[in-house]
Amino acid sequence: MTHTAPDPTGRASLEGARGLAAIRIGIGLIQGLVLYLLYRSASDATALAWPATQPSLFAALVLAATFTPIMLLAGVGRMGWKTLALWGAAAAAVLALLGWHDAAQQASDYFRPPYLRFPVVAFAAAALFIAHHLIVPAVQGRRWIADYDDYFDTAWKAGVQLVLSLGFTGAFWLLLFLGAALFRVIGLSFLSDLLGEEWFSIPVTCLVFAVAVQLTDVRGGLIRGVRTVALMLLSWLLLVITVLVAGFLAALPFTGLDGLWKTGSATALVLSAAAALIVLINTAYQDGREDNLPPAALRLAVRVASVLLTPLILIALWGLSLRIGQHGLTPDRIIASACALVGVLYAVGYGWAALSPLWRKTVWMKPLERTNVLAAVLTVLVILALFSPLADPARLSVNDQMARLKRGAVSAAQFDYAFLRFGAGKTGRAALAELAKSSDAEIARRAKAAQAVTSRYDIEEAALPPRAPNIAPWPADKPLPAAFLAPAPSGDPRYACNSDYNCLAAQRDLNGDGRDEILLATTYRIALFAQGADGRWVHQGDYQVPHCPGPGGRDLRESLKHPDLKTAASPWPDLNMGAVTGRLQPEAVCPKPAPVNP
Repeated sequence: MTHTAPDPTGRASLEGARGLAAIRIGIGLIQGLVLYLLYRSASDATALAWPATQPSLFAALVLAATFTPIMLLAGVGRMGWKTLALWGAAAAAVLALLGWHDAAQQASDYFRPPYLRFPVVAFAAAALFIAHHLIVPAVQGRRWIADYDDYFDTAWKAGVQLVLSLGFTGAFWLLLFLGAALFRVIGLSFLSDLLGEEWFSIPVTCLVFAVAVQLTDVRGGLIRGVRTVALMLLSWLLLVITVLVAGFLAALPFTGLDGLWKTGSATALVLSAAAALIVLINTAYQDGREDNLPPAALRLAVRVASVLLTPLILIALWGLSLRIGQHGLTPDRIIASACALVGVLYAVGYGWAALSPLWRKTVWMKPLERTNVLAAVLTVLVILALFSPLADPARLSVNDQMARLKRGAVSAAQFDYAFLRFGAGKTGRAALAELAKSSDAEIARRAKAAQAVTSRYDIEEAALPPRAPNIAPWPADKPLPAAFLAPAPSGDPRYACNSDYNCLAAQRDLNGDGRDEILLATTYRIALFAQGADGRWVHQGDYQVPHCPGPGGRDLRESLKHPDLKTAASPWPDLNMGAVTGRLQPEAVCPKPAPVNP
């Protein structure tokens, strides 16, 4: 255990913690060195070094090296050295496997570190935090399941430590940047240059964080005091969120759920409200001791909020079922479903804790404690399943979407080929290759087109149906050819001409071949069209006209009406560099802005 001294300030206790301080500083330095070496291996995209040349290995090392040392910093002094080493090795192995799987299942057209997606990083950190604070009290109590007040004390104390340590690290860097700015004022840039060097910034950040953990750990009573104040303040927010959620649920019978579904993020909003209720309920309940009960108003709010969890989770499940029924599974919907599954456990457990006193005599909200422990274990298991091959969201989503296409639940034209190409990793690419060989000509054509594009936008744009443009001729008495006004596909400049006077077109013989070309002008663009041998009008390119900002800027539609419109030779020739031709872009000559308050 951490050594303490009977000093209310916590300063004297520093004398008794030198051994732990040295260990934590060593952990911070080693972490900083490892992260810097990993950064160096991937810092030059044109000349990657090992292990960045192996994306899966690189991702595994980054995830393990980022979070395992933080767990070790928290475990020092609370667990035996052998137990801590075993737990650290197990945690590092699990984190490495999660990182490895995340990078291995990704598909990319080019090599790009760091090969870790944000959901994996965020959920891995959450799983490690929860698992660590399930294990530490159990190890200290020498039993599989510790007392609930031990779980509460350990987890919330660690949460406060983490926030304070991050704040200390941030304040340290703010002071360094302030010092660098002061030195720059007098012409010295050595500190600014030093702060920009990764060999300095990465190890120092890890070291400072380790020091912050040590400083916040040497006097547990002070941290508990901060925690008490924070929990007291947060607990009164439960009244606010309870009133808001109750009002929301009370209004639903009159407004219906249609407006909620139209947001496109109804499930996320509802689950976020449920998560806020769960957190704030626990800030009010705390360790559940009879000598630490909250005021009557908060006790009532805890009961009401616990009951309100059930309708929120039911609404989230209903929304998910509708979206999945309409559009099938996606990785986001699978993750949301997993969160809703954990939410079901919370809703049932908290509802039972709130309502069971109506038919049996129990200690106030006592069943909540068992629910919290079970939900913590379930959360860890769900996260490990989601970000491992067991329940890989990409694989499950691809299988579901392919099944929907095969049974006709979605047509070939409506199927989301972009998801397979860009959103489902290697599994999606393999499925897209399978569709490209389909006996259905339409499916095969669209799948091959998706394989050929380089961005999701290209697929979405190609899926838009052609539409007839609305283009005003100039002069008004010279109508445009019917072929030019035929429906244009997306990507064609004419596609954007969808309202009166949005586009203006003039016919001119620009190359002296005896046939008119067409100049299509919008506010900032002039496009050139020429008629091909097949009679179709083909976009040849755009005239680059300097644009001046402000009220005096040109409207190119008005410029196109100029009676002296004619061709002119460029004063500077093009540069022919083999297969590449360079064309000079003239500098914009704009009027100087009028002085303000002369």
